[in-house]
Amino acid sequence: MTTEQRTSIHGQWSTRMAFILAATGSAVGLGNIWKFPYIAGENGGGAFVLVYLCCIAAIGVPIMMAEVMLGRRGRQSPINTMATLATEEGRPQFWSLLGWMGVLAGFLILSYYSVIAGWALSYVFRTASGMFVGATADGVGSIFSQFIASAESLLAWHTIFMVATMIIVARGVQHGLEKAVRYLMPLLFILLVILVFYSMTTGYFSEGLVFLFTADFSKITTGSILIAMGHAFFTLSLGMGAIMVYGSYLPKDTSIAKASMIIASADTVVALLAGMVIFPIVFANGLEPGAGPGLIFKTLPIAFGQMDAGVLIGTLFFILLVFAAWTSAISLIEPAVAWLVENKSMNRIYASVWIGIATWFMGIGTVLSFNIGSNVKWLDKTFFDLLDNLTANIMLPLGGLFIAIFAGWLMREQSSRDELASTEKGYVIWQILVRYVSPVAVMIVFLNAIGVF
Repeated sequence: MTTEQRTSIHGQWSTRMAFILAATGSAVGLGNIWKFPYIAGENGGGAFVLVYLCCIAAIGVPIMMAEVMLGRRGRQSPINTMATLATEEGRPQFWSLLGWMGVLAGFLILSYYSVIAGWALSYVFRTASGMFVGATADGVGSIFSQFIASAESLLAWHTIFMVATMIIVARGVQHGLEKAVRYLMPLLFILLVILVFYSMTTGYFSEGLVFLFTADFSKITTGSILIAMGHAFFTLSLGMGAIMVYGSYLPKDTSIAKASMIIASADTVVALLAGMVIFPIVFANGLEPGAGPGLIFKTLPIAFGQMDAGVLIGTLFFILLVFAAWTSAISLIEPAVAWLVENKSMNRIYASVWIGIATWFMGIGTVLSFNIGSNVKWLDKTFFDLLDNLTANIMLPLGGLFIAIFAGWLMREQSSRDELASTEKGYVIWQILVRYVSPVAVMIVFLNAIGVF
């Protein structure tokens, strides 16, 4: 079968915009809402944003183009795609391990991501009920501590989130994934814009913009650059099979380069808008902007409990978090579901249930990491910390590195030219970046993450 004749048995996106919304949904997650604004503010504001944008252009977009290209050329799950392409390009079959690593990384990430997303889902209802109205810092901290100390509560919200994710994925590409992102992504942007307008009324909007965008190049260090490089890679969901499997559903006439640049731009815009929402609220209430992940569940609820219309604004904020988590979750489970459908003769419903149950069981380890199992450690890390470190610091960088090597060095030039369908200048720039710049940058990030330097 030629690549022109090859089609995905799972269907394909009805339009380019459907793919862009889905891939952007995969990229936009919990990290965009709190991590990017926080690290930007702490590492030079506008100066860091400039460094980050350069990293997106030199590392993120080229590897995203490569991953989408591999997916569309193979038209299968990442595992089968890499096996097929290795054969076609005359390369050893062990390259299918790249697909296995991506699928496994997505599975492991979702197992703990679902637990954290369950926290956000719980806080939608907690905030809407007025639980934080008039609460002190100690009160809000106590609410959070009691919540994560209850394994039963965490398990219940983890279960609800996983079931919701499985239902969407079970419905297929156009009826499930596409319909979900067609509504969730526009709603996410609308919620962000509404919250930005609210932040403008706090009286501290300008302080928030100064914190986020003032270029302080004195704060740009080697560490800052490494943080920008790492976040540029991880924020686009690269190396976990999600972008590759979404690429396998991409129509042939869609420009991979244009779509990748739009996705990267949208992902960055969401992160910046989130900063414009969070920091004016933080400054207006005299809170600590450097609270990291605690900002969401320990710090912002104090502000929501004290501000006018705080119940409404707080509820909208946590709904926004849930939407961001949900669009990422469906992309994380899809590669494994696609493989079961292709290799085990399952329909999508059964495949989604099996993978969903397996992910749910794995998530129990993360649930227990925050309460009765918090003292159970390996290498001085809880189960949750181990999974997070293994995936974020080892599996994803290696996946991105090998994607760049295969697409840039091992695929025949005619194969990549055929898929990218770019101008001569555009193709040469992509080839230089994916062959030389991206692999070196990802390797530096990887070595830094594992403590080599």
